[in-house]
Amino acid sequence: MNNPNKVAMFWLTTAAGAVLFVTFQLFFYVNDFVRAQGTAPAMTFEPGVLWMFSAFYGSWIVTVLLALIGTRTAHWVVLILGSLLVILNTLGGISDGLRDGWHVAFSAVFFIALPGVFAIAVTWRRIKSKGNNHVYQ
Repeated sequence: MNNPNKVAMFWLTTAAGAVLFVTFQLFFYVNDFVRAQGTAPAMTFEPGVLWMFSAFYGSWIVTVLLALIGTRTAHWVVLILGSLLVILNTLGGISDGLRDGWHVAFSAVFFIALPGVFAIAVTWRRIKSKGNNHVYQ
């Protein structure tokens, strides 16, 4: 299958996995907070931290949009940025899992690292392909 949008679809799947992970992590936190009947410390964020949080997770769409460009240079940027996002999100999820439980760490590996490894591999294969995919650079 030599579809030029294949790389973008893999990164979109990884981005959706990151969103699912954050959603499940919030559900796990709310569930633990309710189970503790409000005795657990509430998690609060400053506006600047919330802005950075949304910018960090919003940067996943930049990876997908760059992958849609389809040039060899864009794929290199996607490989570097996407790999960094996969590593940082997975490590953050695992560290949260060490604090909150194994299910959070498993969710990070399952929803972020697993599709991320496939997206990295597909991007690397597209960069290394000798076909005419990147002739018009």
